Amino acid sequence: MEKPLILVTNDDGITAPGLRALIRTMKEIGDVIVVAPDSPQSGMGHAITVDSTLFSKKVVVDHKEGAPSEYSCSGTPADCVKLALKVILDRKPDICVSGINHGSNSSINVIYSGTMSAAIEAGIEGIPAIGFSLCDYSWEANFEPSLKPIKKIVAEALANGIPKGTVLNVNIPKTSEEPKGIKVCRQARGNWKEEFDKRTSPSGKDYYWLTGEFELLDKGEDTDEWALANGYISVVPTQFDLTAHHAISNINNWNLNGH
Repeated sequence: MEKPLILVTNDDGITAPGLRALIRTMKEIGDVIVVAPDSPQSGMGHAITVDSTLFSKKVVVDHKEGAPSEYSCSGTPADCVKLALKVILDRKPDICVSGINHGSNSSINVIYSGTMSAAIEAGIEGIPAIGFSLCDYSWEANFEPSLKPIKKIVAEALANGIPKGTVLNVNIPKTSEEPKGIKVCRQARGNWKEEFDKRTSPSGKDYYWLTGEFELLDKGEDTDEWALANGYISVVPTQFDLTAHHAISNINNWNLNGH
């Protein structure tokens, strides 16, 4: 029986520990091919390269635990998936997994996430896709407690399929032990209270660093933020059809075609 072909990517770069952990875990399930950025691309969202050249090359990052085929790409996470599907792969992957991200992509963070945008790009192409994120920004983060649940989620997605037009956004709490369980949730309402820290360079030019704090605006117990705060893995079915269907009838009542 042919093993599933698993495309693995991320936004932290091809050498990131989270990606290496995900590769090891996916090799237990199927045949793995990796196409990932050659440098960190966090916060790139769904950006693609249109005004400069893209470079890609086959690389060996880990002789012992790496994938048989790994490619670095000079572009964004979405570029990596596009290049994998159109140039590198000779058949359509059975699933695309992105991550494991160093840091949360829950709530509104999904909008900015390169990790999730890579998964969404695969979903647009009709490929089942999942983005995985650990709520720990440290480069030395402990991914081990998350690997068994990640394997379970991917195996279930392969066995049951993911609904068309849907990509899974999976966030994992920072913990030294295996999480309490897995909860299918909705995205919590939240926002960033942002400020720009103004500084001056030695040459006298002003420059800015973006800073901010996350503000949770949702007290529901069916959200990703609640699940994570209570020790559970959150699974949010995310769609890339951005139509606000509930608003169509309201907007149709506007006098858009009148005089």
